[in-house]
Amino acid sequence: MKPVIIEFENIGQVLFDPSKKARCLTIYVKSAHAVRVAVPRCISLEQAKKIVTLRAGWIKLQQQKMALRQRLQQQSPPPPKIDYQQAALDLIRRLNLLADKYNLPFNKVTIRNQKTRWGSCSTKNNINLNINLAHLPSELIDYVLLHELTHTKVQNHSRHFWARLSEICPQPKILNKKLRKYSLLFTKTN
Repeated sequence: MKPVIIEFENIGQVLFDPSKKARCLTIYVKSAHAVRVAVPRCISLEQAKKIVTLRAGWIKLQQQKMALRQRLQQQSPPPPKIDYQQAALDLIRRLNLLADKYNLPFNKVTIRNQKTRWGSCSTKNNINLNINLAHLPSELIDYVLLHELTHTKVQNHSRHFWARLSEICPQPKILNKKLRKYSLLFTKTN
């Protein structure tokens, strides 16, 4: 299968992109008008089209959220400039402090200016943090750091992960909801 773009009635154009790495079909809504589907080898184009048709309601909802996010970004004043070096040092200091406090060692940390994620943790326990965390209240910064540190022990979002996170971070699901409100207004720093 080669990459192909197919028009769908309610969601517009969808790029079906064959992937050697994908183990399951994954739908990415990149913007209000950009949808990409990573198609593993074991799924035919016809099967992938059927799955997208079944998920059209979810895709449309994500497109609407993206459109709202874009409108809010255009209407909102840009976030204040961050002293990148100082913010990175502060994040790394706080991450090290929490890692030591809760005995959650990690391999290395990288600070980036990302568009879509506040943080991530690789299977090698490398932690990536978004420099834009510096715009958040301290309780949400700590939540993201503890969330990623917990991934050094549990590499998924199972019940076990949330139970483990709850041991060191009170009410993580409530903090996760608060963080989503900030994500909606998320803007990339210059």
